[in-house]
Amino acid sequence: MKTELLAPAGSFSKFLTALHFGADAVYMGGKNFSLRTFADNFTDEELALAVKQAHALQKKVYVTANIYARNADFSAMEDYLQKLESFGVDGAIVSDPGVLYLAKKVAPKLSLHISTQANTTNKYAVKFWQEQGASRAVLARELSLKEIAEIHEFVPDMELEAFVHGAMCISYSGRCLLSDYLDGRSSNRGACVQSCRWRYEVRALNASNGVSEWLPIEEDGKGTYIFNSKDLNMLARLKEMEGAGICSFKIEGRMKSGYYLATVINAYRRYMDGEPLAISEEELLGVSHRTYTQAYADGNNPHTVNYQDSISKGEYTYIADVLSYKDGNAEVEMRNRFKTGEELEVLSPDGNFRKRFTVGTIRRKDGEITQDAKLVQGIYTLECPFSLKKGDYLRRKNS
Repeated sequence: MKTELLAPAGSFSKFLTALHFGADAVYMGGKNFSLRTFADNFTDEELALAVKQAHALQKKVYVTANIYARNADFSAMEDYLQKLESFGVDGAIVSDPGVLYLAKKVAPKLSLHISTQANTTNKYAVKFWQEQGASRAVLARELSLKEIAEIHEFVPDMELEAFVHGAMCISYSGRCLLSDYLDGRSSNRGACVQSCRWRYEVRALNASNGVSEWLPIEEDGKGTYIFNSKDLNMLARLKEMEGAGICSFKIEGRMKSGYYLATVINAYRRYMDGEPLAISEEELLGVSHRTYTQAYADGNNPHTVNYQDSISKGEYTYIADVLSYKDGNAEVEMRNRFKTGEELEVLSPDGNFRKRFTVGTIRRKDGEITQDAKLVQGIYTLECPFSLKKGDYLRRKNS
């Protein structure tokens, strides 16, 4: 079986981006029971439409229902699981044994995938979930390639999915109470505020004079990102992951922008389709990210914390979404300011990828010519020598 490239979608527009840039499958959440409540997420109607559109392209849709549920959740959960089954969803991602139990009772045709939130870290746990009716396990990020291979050997007929790119949690596969403690929002019920990304300082009471003072953790006194994990990047290890038994390469990022998703999906798709590794590696440096790590691929790794900052800027600036193209002109929605005479670059899944052109005439939506596209999310038309497609992006290389 060809290894699947699985992409996130926090909204319907991002779902379309994932399909446009070559994902084989997309995972998303409904308005309830998902661990990303701050994403736009999908209405029932949007979920049904997403499944229909994906299946028309021979692609798949998986839906998250991976909260740790309370008693009060189950009356609505039953109806939701039955809807997912009726929509033809290719798999529901669950972590709570009670949700899995209910799904088997009320939606027996619905394939069940065990979420990474369940902390599946050994072969016996994978075998257990298989015997409970699950068809796939999303393995914990903390596993090494050697451990994954041992799991696959022990349970060869169980599908194994693993994250290959994106943000990592300071806690064990997302089982964290920090957000709940500091802000009253439970990460285990989808409301994590990512307090691990905050900059921390220490305040102490001087016993000799009764004065409370800030104590710098670092020498520069600006605090420290002591809980802030680096970003996962397993691009160069995909063949090893496949050899270890992984059937689905999962990208993190339901809260990320469409431009970010386009860049990352495009990079992985191109490398998986045989293009040089160096090109895709360069692309992954082009978007905002934390310092990259291969995490625990080779075993224990004490160097997975990003102490320097919360996030670093990429090598490109996201300029515009392409809405349409006709007669040498591209209609775009502006995201960052651009001007006549500047050089822009195309981000596309086709042959226009990385092609550059100099911006000529720019017209506002009212038809007036301007040399400065400065209205945020304004609609502009600009001359472009390449036949762009809806869903492509324009970007500018940072100097």
